[in-house]
Amino acid sequence: MPQTSATNRRIVLAERPIGQPDEKTLRLETTSVPEPGPEEMLVRTEYLSLDPYMRGRMNDAKSYAEPVPIGGVMTGQVVGQVVQSNIEEYEAGDYVLSPSGWQDFAVSDGTQIVNLGKSPENPSWALGILGMPGYTAYAGLLKIGEPKAGETVVVAAAAGPVGATVGQIAKLKGCRVVGIAGGSEKCAHVVENLGFDMCLDHRSDDLAAQLREACPDGIDVYFENVGGKVLYAVLPLLNPFARVPVCGMVSWYNLPSLPDGPDMGPAIIGTVLRMKVKMQGFIIYDSFGPEVYQEFARDMTGWLEDGSVNYKEHVVDGLENAPEAFNQLLAGGNFGKMVVKVG
Repeated sequence: MPQTSATNRRIVLAERPIGQPDEKTLRLETTSVPEPGPEEMLVRTEYLSLDPYMRGRMNDAKSYAEPVPIGGVMTGQVVGQVVQSNIEEYEAGDYVLSPSGWQDFAVSDGTQIVNLGKSPENPSWALGILGMPGYTAYAGLLKIGEPKAGETVVVAAAAGPVGATVGQIAKLKGCRVVGIAGGSEKCAHVVENLGFDMCLDHRSDDLAAQLREACPDGIDVYFENVGGKVLYAVLPLLNPFARVPVCGMVSWYNLPSLPDGPDMGPAIIGTVLRMKVKMQGFIIYDSFGPEVYQEFARDMTGWLEDGSVNYKEHVVDGLENAPEAFNQLLAGGNFGKMVVKVG
């Protein structure tokens, strides 16, 4: 059913998944629309962001953030519109970036809210290229990867919102960029529309051999957000003092236990040691200060305005379709930044 002003649809965590989430993991509920109190406002969701990190929030395990409680609304950033406000800094009609989660309406006291104004040109971009994914790409590559002109940069999930941005920034910095994506259509987009030098299909049986041929001078920067066989193909090609920013490992998120097969730990740690590799994990809003965000906002806005960076969205219609879309995302079924059009 569509969004209405009379009810609040919300998707809650019904049970913790073992492996891939299924139809029992999330539950759609309908409740009354909440009322804002003093110094509060009511926000109606327009767009919901779907991101791989949400899979980790379903687990009751130690992490950088608290897990979603059973029966709790699934966490997530949204772009919404203020319906009613009792906060001086906000008024009805303002678009806001909010951690409202997977629901139609939420009450907020203004904490962790960004006012986007009355008429942002592309409101959903605050969830992508001008938001967390774009900032992740910018800071991870430039502050940890430290690419230098002439170096070879390899980017996993190159057609996704983070990888696509990493590769385009690396090209702007004068690097040779090799992307890795899933399928010929995505690979063609990465080369033809995003300007990568090459793109390899990770579904190929001979990915490791193709990567060796594509990187005859080795790999200086590998932007890691996938793990799995892509990481294993990259390892032997890392140059001395290579840099590996680590922002995710989506191919492993649904594993109920350690993967079958040989223990790759010695190969990974051995390469880090022998090649003097800097491998650094980061959580974007915990790892960098406001000055880095200001640099990002300035540079990315300029690149978008002059056409140096291209951006692609994958829009799913309807909150009720978010759980299925989320599983597609984890399986690499998205083409660009996945957002749900809720309002």
